Amino acid sequence: MTVFILRRLAQTLLVLFVTSALVFGGLYLVGDPLEILVNPAADEAEKARAAVALGLDRPVLEQYWIFVKSALGGDLGRSFVFGRPALEVILERMPATLELAFLAMIMSVGLGIPLGIFAGLYPDKFMSKTIMAGSILGFSLPTFWVGLLLIMVFAVQLGWLPSTGRGPTQDVFGLQISIFSLAGLKYAFLPSLNLALFKLSLIIRLTRAQVREQALLDYIRFARAKGLPRSRILGVHLLKNILIPLVTVIGLELGSVIAFAIVTESVFAWPGMGKLVIDSIFQLDRPVVVAYLLVVVFMFIMINLVVDLLYSALDPRVRIAEAK
Repeated sequence: MTVFILRRLAQTLLVLFVTSALVFGGLYLVGDPLEILVNPAADEAEKARAAVALGLDRPVLEQYWIFVKSALGGDLGRSFVFGRPALEVILERMPATLELAFLAMIMSVGLGIPLGIFAGLYPDKFMSKTIMAGSILGFSLPTFWVGLLLIMVFAVQLGWLPSTGRGPTQDVFGLQISIFSLAGLKYAFLPSLNLALFKLSLIIRLTRAQVREQALLDYIRFARAKGLPRSRILGVHLLKNILIPLVTVIGLELGSVIAFAIVTESVFAWPGMGKLVIDSIFQLDRPVVVAYLLVVVFMFIMINLVVDLLYSALDPRVRIAEAK
């Protein structure tokens, strides 16, 4: 297990290096940050001073080499716009994005697994067909359109929930958290629901497929033949086996929710990492964009590592294969 973790960490360094090179080169080709950051009326001498101050006067390979050396020491550069370390700017916005991601996954898992089990156990019932039809809608409707529809219905017409912003926050271990208060939950509910709909549909359909497959296997028939209670068959034998593929998918989807919350944060003006990186792309704030992508890639890899460890804990066959 230790060798596996060390090997995965070594792969992480390689992936981060390749990602940083691709993003750094891509942003260099997009445009010149000085065209946005410096007043158009400024003379060439002033533009030259700004280029020296921001380190943009050097060749791109030299700029990248300086970035790599600084990154190895934990410094991902200074934001051109904010004038502060890029990693610090991102970490300030990270709690807001993680709030949405975890609320969305709680909704998706808390509703998706029970609804998928019901649809798998009773496929011919009207409610099961309704659940599956709803899951198709969840896949099909664009996220930005659903977000605007939620704002129109629940914020504009009914006036039940706020439409934009994050609401009041509380200091929790040095982090600004909003979901520990009723007012904060009201602000977070609509964007979290919008972010959860696609994942909810995915988990419903995957759970239903697993239930339909596992219910026909011999171990379920044997458990029924032994006279075990239905609650034990479903809650112990069936649920444990359908969780093996679900854990993998849920872990990967958590990473994708964090990475792709950009649309939802833009629609609801949620001050998270996604909205920050969109603004930074428009402003050609290269250090913030590169730092954001490196942070997201690192989070993806760590979530993958945790998923692999959970998979090993749930499935003894994986542990046997690792031992061999």
